[in-house]
Amino acid sequence: MTKVLVVDDEVSISSAVAYALRREGYTVETAGDGQEALERVESFHPDVMVLDVMMPRLSGYDVCRKLENRQRPAILLLTVKDDIVDKVLGLELGADDYMTKPFDMREIIARVKALSRRSRTVENVQQPASPQNEIRISGLVINLLNRTVHAEGKLLELTPKEFDLIALLARNPERVYSREALLEQVWDMDFAGGTRTVDIHVQRLRKKLGDLHDVIQTVYGIGYKSTESPA
Repeated sequence: MTKVLVVDDEVSISSAVAYALRREGYTVETAGDGQEALERVESFHPDVMVLDVMMPRLSGYDVCRKLENRQRPAILLLTVKDDIVDKVLGLELGADDYMTKPFDMREIIARVKALSRRSRTVENVQQPASPQNEIRISGLVINLLNRTVHAEGKLLELTPKEFDLIALLARNPERVYSREALLEQVWDMDFAGGTRTVDIHVQRLRKKLGDLHDVIQTVYGIGYKSTESPA
């Protein structure tokens, strides 16, 4: 069963979201600030986290920063700000989706469902590699069951959306995907953050890929593709 952590310092909001998600069959816990959220991540191990940005002790951005190098849930940020700079900052810190308050409860449920479908489904148990669940391209080894990526033997710390993005591109080398197509196939919807979020996730991926960053190629005016690095 998918586990969701709802983090908001306004009890009325966290309680309402938690109630709606429980009715959808999710296992839900709540936290009232950023520090408590980090503690819940360690003990509850959520698949998805609905995370308010403006909170005492630690903000939602601070939580994202502190989760940067850990196994992390898919993150849906909530904020009262509707500024593109704030959206870009959240995405650059590793959030997977973004919603502005006030929100429709039906939409937040839809967003959580989309993120939970993409969240890590294998925990603790490593699956044997096989040609059916492993992709090799250049120096990358992508295990589709364990949702892991190794670059020249080094395990990369990727967010769920970063994994989904590199896996999709690597499945079809040289196929060009428009930004709109990537939004539809990786985010499962016409994501409110717009195509800018694709560019941000590609930038983050390239940084993590290090010397293998050229595996992801920009097709100017269209989108992206994966390609074998030259020998």
